[in-house]
Amino acid sequence: MGTDNHAAKFAPEARTDGKTNLIGLDRTALNAALAAEGLEPYRVKQIWHWMYFRGLSDFAAMTNLAKPVREKLAEHFIIERPGITTKQVSSDGTIKWLLKFPDGNQVEAVHIPETDRGTLCVSSQVGCTLTCRFCHTGTQRLVRNLTAGEIVGQIMLARDEKNEWPDSAATPKPVSDEDDDSGNNKMVSNIVMMGMGEPLYNYDNVATALKIAMDPEGIAFSKRKITLSTSGVVPMIERCGQELGVNLAISLHAVTNELRSQIVPINRKYPIEELMAACRTYPAASNSRRITFEYVMLKGVNDSDADARELVKLLRNIPAKVNLIPFNAWPGSAFECSSWDRIEAFGEIVNKAGYSSPVRRPRGQDILAACGQLKSASVRLSAAERAEIDKVIAAKEAAEGL
Repeated sequence: MGTDNHAAKFAPEARTDGKTNLIGLDRTALNAALAAEGLEPYRVKQIWHWMYFRGLSDFAAMTNLAKPVREKLAEHFIIERPGITTKQVSSDGTIKWLLKFPDGNQVEAVHIPETDRGTLCVSSQVGCTLTCRFCHTGTQRLVRNLTAGEIVGQIMLARDEKNEWPDSAATPKPVSDEDDDSGNNKMVSNIVMMGMGEPLYNYDNVATALKIAMDPEGIAFSKRKITLSTSGVVPMIERCGQELGVNLAISLHAVTNELRSQIVPINRKYPIEELMAACRTYPAASNSRRITFEYVMLKGVNDSDADARELVKLLRNIPAKVNLIPFNAWPGSAFECSSWDRIEAFGEIVNKAGYSSPVRRPRGQDILAACGQLKSASVRLSAAERAEIDKVIAAKEAAEGL
């Protein structure tokens, strides 16, 4: 597939100070940026280590670089995470950051602590283009895509906050494709691309960021510890599996095209049959790495026994598990959460058919940090601007034969 023109068009404006933020540059881009200022290629490995493995943001602290090199770097470049506008801590320990970028736009990122791990929920867009009816983020129209630096910057900021960068004596350890990092007890051990936005509508930037996150000489996450959640951008699913190999989560939420098209509008473009076919051939799926189907439980809408039985039929021949998500209310929502008895009855049908169907325990509800509750304060686009976005998406898909 070609270049993500959608990402290119809806990128932020250049920094007013003229400096280039090195966060988000892969090795090729970093080499080009340094070469433009007359710096040698071998500097790439040095700076990569300091920036992505050690987490440094101050060139002056990069002690294996000569002073004139450090001064030149500081003159032309910056290593900058997103700024923190607000930080809220839930009664259950969940943290929600409202993060601000130089152009004034904001997104939310969430850290969910567990006893043996910590999951970071990362955003990929300011707002969202999908307008799913039960999702608070969907009420905030798309403003722009995040850059690779703004995406990986969320991960780096979380490591800053949890003080989880290696000390000076540490050296990078190889990360195997099969490494699951079990028992590492890190508070930032898992990444889920489940924050604001549709990751597969900003694929190039998301892919660059995740490749940096998985780089064994840098941030070094195993691909088994990264999950990308999509509402069903069918043509991009195979590419994601081939190029990234991360875990896949599907925001399904309904078992008929009629209902899903109402509550997850992307279904009108990519109906359930096409979505499930793409899941059956997802390159990174296996019995040990099952595709997660996310199913928000909406009272009287999608929670009947008949819905559960139809869900089982849809999952046939897919290595799958189901996350049942109690609906998390937000101001102005028209939906209610299914009763606990109804959720249990639904899950029992799915479980008896051989598919694990845990109920996702709501986290961070008191700070609107739970699933479907994220929404930043960034300005919504006008109808004309929104129409321009839709035209660009359509043109991109037409050019790539989607």
